[in-house]
Amino acid sequence: MAHVVIAGAGFAACTAIKTLRKNAYSGKITLIAPRPELFYYPSLIWVPSGKRTLQDLVIPLHDFFQQNDVDYIQSSVTGIEPASKKIKTETDSIDYDALIIASGARYLRKLPGIEHAKIACSGWEHTKAFADQLASMNEGTVAFGFASNPNEPSAMRGGPVFEFLFGVDTLLRQQGRREKFNLVFFSPAPEPGKRLGEKAVQRILAEMKKRNIKTYLGKKMKCITADSVETETESFKSDLTLFIPGMTGPAWAVDSGLRLSEGGFFKANEFCQVEGQQDIFVAGDAGSFPGPEWRPKQAHMADLQAEAAAKNVLEVLALKKARHTFKTELICIIDSLNNGSLVYRGAKRGFMMKMPPLHWVKLWFERLYLRPYGK
Repeated sequence: MAHVVIAGAGFAACTAIKTLRKNAYSGKITLIAPRPELFYYPSLIWVPSGKRTLQDLVIPLHDFFQQNDVDYIQSSVTGIEPASKKIKTETDSIDYDALIIASGARYLRKLPGIEHAKIACSGWEHTKAFADQLASMNEGTVAFGFASNPNEPSAMRGGPVFEFLFGVDTLLRQQGRREKFNLVFFSPAPEPGKRLGEKAVQRILAEMKKRNIKTYLGKKMKCITADSVETETESFKSDLTLFIPGMTGPAWAVDSGLRLSEGGFFKANEFCQVEGQQDIFVAGDAGSFPGPEWRPKQAHMADLQAEAAAKNVLEVLALKKARHTFKTELICIIDSLNNGSLVYRGAKRGFMMKMPPLHWVKLWFERLYLRPYGK
């Protein structure tokens, strides 16, 4: 009986499981992850307003695993032996016939003083700490920013920062205390969010100006302190800093023996195969994929890549060549608590539209997406 091993328990991992079973794979599936749960990162933006709690964001996967006949191993991946088809964990090594790496990425934390910033999309703890500190403040300056991996500029996550920024602005206005706060946005990129499209960047920056949000753009960052953000040419006050740094691959990737991109990700081809490997695939943030410079790292792309990877696993197990590719597209709703802007970018077209109902569309999509997991 064939054995497919999946590393990770995020969006790509769960989509790979669904795709394998949907396409009549009846063999063994083993999933390795530190916790048997899916964390719904997109809804972290609603934590400062109190609209989401930890219980809302953590989705237990025991029932999902049982329904899809998945063997779960609670551990972290520590390495891989491609020649012998073994993946190593903290306590064991596991044989596989095909492997899907869906373990996500990690944030670069080399910037001096980064411990003074709240890295929102790193999980619950930082986001909740940001929300609690904001709630305790009577006045002050709150700074929001993001950066990329200098060796792989597409390895960034900027959209959530825009959502936190506009959401906090709306929240403070609803609380009647916006005039007591200065909101600041910063980025070493002169055109932050450029992957969304030229017009989208212009509209986002115009929205910041409309909301009286000061911007510091195009200056290389030097450090973050307890009460400031410093660049190579200037510094500004910040009593509370939310920052999302660039991303790189899993720590164990360096010694994996697999081909890596300049940014430290598993280098993949158009079929989601790790280059040079017939039976090892990657989906989601852990991979570096071919495509346009604006290719995004987001849950939607992880799902599309996981579908292609899972289908190609079945091809390889049937002794055929991988043939399934994935569509590169960016789609997101930049939410601001009572409004939303839909941004789409594909190979042939892109657009952005703003209207209040899109806030409710994002809430509806959350419920729709989590339904298969019992939420």
